[in-house]
Amino acid sequence: MTVRLRLKLFGYTWEKEAHMASGKAYLDFILEQLSGLDDITYRAMMGEYILYYKQKIVGGIYDDRLLVKPVQSAIDYMPNAAYELPYEGAKAMLLVSEVDDKAFLTGLFEAMYDELPEAKPKKKK
Repeated sequence: MTVRLRLKLFGYTWEKEAHMASGKAYLDFILEQLSGLDDITYRAMMGEYILYYKQKIVGGIYDDRLLVKPVQSAIDYMPNAAYELPYEGAKAMLLVSEVDDKAFLTGLFEAMYDELPEAKPKKKK
């Protein structure tokens, strides 16, 4: 969620958009929608959530929006999906608007899996 802040002081006005973290309730809703899939995990990162399917990053929850990587299978599955930025300076991702449809979400994640890059191995310290 993005909130617009306005401060008036001494005749001057400052405006700024502030980023609000995604809510745990929305994450729980998306996880419930994906409950038909095995091995769905997530990781909290700076108030947002990265979603993994079988240890591969599929996308994430940003500002209470489900965004997925724009791999060709996702583009084919959602030909009219909007491209949106998860946060300032990031690469555009696909907005999943049909989050209420469990079968649609399950099919999307399954379609994307083979095209997703393997997880990078963790560096040894």
